Amino acid sequence: MNRPFQVLGIQQIAIGGPDKLKLQKLWVDLFGLEVTGTFKSERENVDEDICALGVGPLKVEVDLMQPLDPEKKPAVHSTPLNHVGLWIDDLPRAVEWLQGQGVRFAPGGVRRGGAGFDICFVHPKGNEEFPVGGEGVLIELVQAPPEVVKAFRALAQSAS
Repeated sequence: MNRPFQVLGIQQIAIGGPDKLKLQKLWVDLFGLEVTGTFKSERENVDEDICALGVGPLKVEVDLMQPLDPEKKPAVHSTPLNHVGLWIDDLPRAVEWLQGQGVRFAPGGVRRGGAGFDICFVHPKGNEEFPVGGEGVLIELVQAPPEVVKAFRALAQSAS
């Protein structure tokens, strides 16, 4: 299939729980991930620590999330593995093409994410208008910055 964009790699995983301190104990204190930032959003009902694992183009963001209000949606804690983020080399082209293929996107469209990159989400479920969804998994598409695109392409060339 000829697609006008490339998925470069995993950008992030997001792990939700009712208490972010318990997540920090495992991921930060015991596994040694570095907290690189925080993000709070009433609209997204989230209080998260943005952590890092790895370096350079192989660095993966690990978001440790708890809801601001456990009774509201989105319920970032109700599925412990909340979502997977993928680096995309050309997010606007990817969204346009994927919609043309019947992919359903979550409300909110393309917007600035907590780590400062443009993002959008593939909805976990398809519907009549857009029958292709994440089959139960929320998938975040993340616009890769130019240096990540360049690094991934250089790695791909050296591997082939």
